[in-house]
Formats: sequence, structure tokens, C-alpha cells
Amino acid sequence: MRVAIVADTHGFLDPRIADLIAECAIAVHAGDIGGAEVLCAMQPQEEVVAVRGNVDGPDSWPDHEIHMLENLPEQVVLDLPGGQLAVTHGDRFNTTAGRHGKLRDAFPDARAVVYGHSHDLVVDQDGEPWVLNPGAAGRVRTNGGPSMIVLECDEAGWSVEPVQLPPRKYRAITAEE
Repeated sequence: MRVAIVADTHGFLDPRIADLIAECAIAVHAGDIGGAEVLCAMQPQEEVVAVRGNVDGPDSWPDHEIHMLENLPEQVVLDLPGGQLAVTHGDRFNTTAGRHGKLRDAFPDARAVVYGHSHDLVVDQDGEPWVLNPGAAGRVRTNGGPSMIVLECDEAGWSVEPVQLPPRKYRAITAEE
């Protein structure tokens, strides 16, 4: 099973990331979504799973979508072939120093823990569970270009493929257009 993992879109999903999501069975968003439009743009073959980030609130989502926030959990644990994938935004795990240890302690039964918040693409397989951050899949603070992680999982094992695309300049649309 292929699982697309993204985070920190802040209201915009890079279309190249959306194309990669379409090749996966499940898409996971680790928070700071920025609006339902992002979730609608994620079109995996089976299901979209998302958690709320620290900026997913009434001030950052369009007014007509605010009611959807109550359906976004702060964390979720998915049963996947070969193990569990825990997903949280990560902002509640304090500063970067020690964050991975705290995430491992919080989800000891998971095979991997996904978090967002930092906008940094990270694959930490030095301990168990693995700690994964897909970076930013939008256009805000992408740190070298929009990124994501593709998780391949089956009963025999898991593998992780970090993907970082080259930055792209987006033209602003004016009111006259």
C-alpha cells in the first residue's frame, strides 16, 4: 500500500504534490491545512485522513468552512499493513530539541509517527518508532521546495521515500483577471 504524507499546506496544495497523491491509496495530512479546498485537492485512490494543526482555526479557514474544523482530530492512529501510523501536528511537543523522543514516548506502539509544524522534511529512522515530517506541501516556508513523503507498507515491511520538488514561482492573480 502506498500512503502519501503531507503537512503545512496553509491553504494551498502544490499541484505537483496533488499529482503524486493521486498515485497513492491513502493520503495523510499532518495539519496546518488552511481550508477544505486543500483536502478536496487531495485525491488518493481510497481515503484522506487529516489532523488539525495549530493554525487550523476560525481565523485561518474561510468562514463557510469553519464548521468542518470540529471534525478534525488533534491526532489519529491508522492501522496499516504491517503496523500503525500515528499522526499529529507536533506543535504540542514543545521545541525541536527532544521532540522526536517525546513523539516516540507518546506513541510507543506505532511503527512510525508523522508530525508537521516545523516545515522541515525529516526522516528519522534511528529509533523506533520512526519519526517522519513531510515538510511543507504548499508554498509557505517550503525550505527548498514543496515536499512530501511516500510510505510503502505491507505486512513484510515498510519503506519511506522523501520527495522534494524544485521551488516554483506562482504568479499573483489581479482583481482585473
